[in-house]
Amino acid sequence: MTLPFTYLRTVRFQDTDAAGVVYFANVLSMCHESYEASLAAGGIDLKTFFCGEVALPIIHAEIDYRQPMFCGESYLISVAPVLLSPDKFENRYQISAAPVSELGSELDPEANSSVVAQAVTLHLCIDAKTRKRRALPSQVRHWLEHFPSNLDISAQSSSVG
Repeated sequence: MTLPFTYLRTVRFQDTDAAGVVYFANVLSMCHESYEASLAAGGIDLKTFFCGEVALPIIHAEIDYRQPMFCGESYLISVAPVLLSPDKFENRYQISAAPVSELGSELDPEANSSVVAQAVTLHLCIDAKTRKRRALPSQVRHWLEHFPSNLDISAQSSSVG
């Protein structure tokens, strides 16, 4: 069984607000970073992909926060894309505290990690010029095939669209 793509992200000072925690909208930006990394890992050239004949705007996003996130902490962001229709897919994200060794310098796969947030983004494929719906290009369909359709890393699933 194929697992979700996992991306390691350390919170930077610029991600935080005046209270010292990650600004709420920045968690969605981190999720988008993991999505872009998964596309690249799937063999998609990002420079040409994001300037091509199609666009994949996010038409719905939702996120649930369970714990605050602070500067200097590292998180594992798992992304699991799910094909919904020929022109639409959603990415399900789970953000977990990165389990570190007792020395604090390396990841410890045996350690428990807590889920700090879950998110969903819904993407619709459109023609970049006409802005009309169109089928997902073959490279995106190929990328989606790397993930099982029944994988559920998020408690929520979008129903918009």
